[in-house]
Amino acid sequence: MERVLGIGGYFRRATDPAALSAWYRDCLGLDTDEHGLWHPEAGPTVFAAFDSDTDYFGSRTQQSMLNFRVRDLDAMLAQLRAKGADVAEETQDMDGVGRFGWVTDPEGHRIELWQPAAEQGPGE
Repeated sequence: MERVLGIGGYFRRATDPAALSAWYRDCLGLDTDEHGLWHPEAGPTVFAAFDSDTDYFGSRTQQSMLNFRVRDLDAMLAQLRAKGADVAEETQDMDGVGRFGWVTDPEGHRIELWQPAAEQGPGE
C-alpha cells in the first residue's frame, strides 16, 4: 500500500502574502526560498482531528492550526514579544508530550509552538 511520506506543504490565503511571509521569516525564523521551499529539521509531526466545536484553535472560524516545533519555547516567546507579536500569556505543559505556547500572526491566525518533551533541557 502506498502511503504519504510527510507534510509536503502548508498553504494559506493572505491579504498581503509578501508581508505575511516576511512576518513568518522575521518573527519565527522560517527560512524559505523564493518559492516557499523550507527544509525543516527532522522530528515528530502530529496529525490530529479535533471536535468541530473546539476553542483550541482560537476563533471558531479558524478551521485548522499550524503547529511549529521549537527548541526553546521560552526563548521563542520572548523573541516574538520583543518583535511586538500577539503572544498568548499562558503556556501549557503536558507530561511526556512537552510544552506549548501560542502566537497570532498579523492576519489573525493562531499558531501553536511546541517544545517536545525529548528536547526539554535539564530541570524543565
